[in-house]
Amino acid sequence: MNTPPTKFTKSTPGQAAGKKLWGGRFSAPTAADMEAFNASIHFDRRLLPYDVTVSTVYARMLQRLGLLDEQECERICTALGRLEEEAAAGVRRWDTALEDVHTHVEVWLVEAVGEAGRKLHAGRSRNDLVVTSMRLYLRDQLDEIDATLNRLLEVLIELAEREADSVMPGYTHLQTAQPVTFGHHMLAWFEMLLRDRGRLRDCRRRADVLPLGAAALAGSGFPLDRAWLAAELGFSAYTENSLDAISDRDCFIEFVAAAAMLMMHLSRCSEELVLWSSHPFAFVELPDAYCTGSSIMPQKKNPDAAELVRGKSGRVYGSLLSLLTMMKAQPLAYNRDNQEDKEPFFDCADTLRDCLRIYAGMLPGMQVRRERLREAAEQGYSNATEVADYLVRKGVPFRDAHEAVGGVVRRALKKGRPLAELSLAELQQAHPAMEEDIYDCLRLEAAVGARDLPGGTAPGQVRKALERARRRLRAP
Repeated sequence: MNTPPTKFTKSTPGQAAGKKLWGGRFSAPTAADMEAFNASIHFDRRLLPYDVTVSTVYARMLQRLGLLDEQECERICTALGRLEEEAAAGVRRWDTALEDVHTHVEVWLVEAVGEAGRKLHAGRSRNDLVVTSMRLYLRDQLDEIDATLNRLLEVLIELAEREADSVMPGYTHLQTAQPVTFGHHMLAWFEMLLRDRGRLRDCRRRADVLPLGAAALAGSGFPLDRAWLAAELGFSAYTENSLDAISDRDCFIEFVAAAAMLMMHLSRCSEELVLWSSHPFAFVELPDAYCTGSSIMPQKKNPDAAELVRGKSGRVYGSLLSLLTMMKAQPLAYNRDNQEDKEPFFDCADTLRDCLRIYAGMLPGMQVRRERLREAAEQGYSNATEVADYLVRKGVPFRDAHEAVGGVVRRALKKGRPLAELSLAELQQAHPAMEEDIYDCLRLEAAVGARDLPGGTAPGQVRKALERARRRLRAP
């Protein structure tokens, strides 16, 4: 959703006092610096279409209660329907004296329809209007993020299928460990992000509850049909307690927490892409469209998209800490601290959505260098565990086998040769149980193929995992 262009005006103190929704109690105008400090319109104006939606449904509710007649309701709904377009066109100008988007909507509505517009706020508060608008916004963000995340998960499945047989080194401690397949590695990314999708979908279920009707904190003084309001606004239920409904920010914090987890996973993926695309690894070639160059070194191709995603994880972590700290020790119900919930929440949604789009656009164009992957897997003695397993199958206790193979690796290192190039006599010096068939298990394909169990890296298991991944991706 595009935020309307920024066009702010400043009212004089006298004008401002006349437009405030709460000015009757006050005899002096708000100080200029307080007015600027108090305003949230700079960032909450993106909620305009959601306020309009809530206000339109609420007008019909008031008509059902007899607090608006049919003509007044239609005039209000028609005027509300024009506000977003008028704000985008600059016909309606943002005024810092009006504090927030919700005040703007009410003031603009009165300007458009007169006294009928002043009736709309009966039985509701900015408190329940704000959280209802924010929940509608969150639902839309979650739906958009879910769609983009699904595209990325589909890309990972396609990559895993294409590279199901491509052998690469697996690492622990960033040291060569055992050979795996690139397809298996892509499915590891898939698993991380699929769990993230589940967390975000759980968040949406808890966000799908209507606060409208809680009013300021005690509930509306009018017999609002909250079930009807929930149905009209597409909520699956309404809140059970008015105090909690007004003060609750759990679903927004939960969203940012899930986003922080997802960004942590993307950061790990980004770190691997940065390493893999560097010349010491040279495992992948990232598409030019998602890389940049150097202003001084003509040969450079920098993985800036991956690096930016890696860096933006800290930004989302900061949003989470900001929200948790804002809510810490707040008494029930509403406090003005809660104005500070929007900027980190909005920024997190924007950042997460943008990072997922980048990944979904970048990975389809990534080239996997299979020969280089295989070359790297053949180095670092990644097949040493296969020799130990071979000896275990011959009846050697694993700890004895482990010690014997450690000695083989030590000899190979001194000679600067891979295990497969040692003679049988040299291998038998470590343990006499080794026979000619030892060379069969030293092949990379044998090492990978031996991990032939669910969740393993054997190509056949990777293909079975792909079938399961497709079914799980389609699951609601």
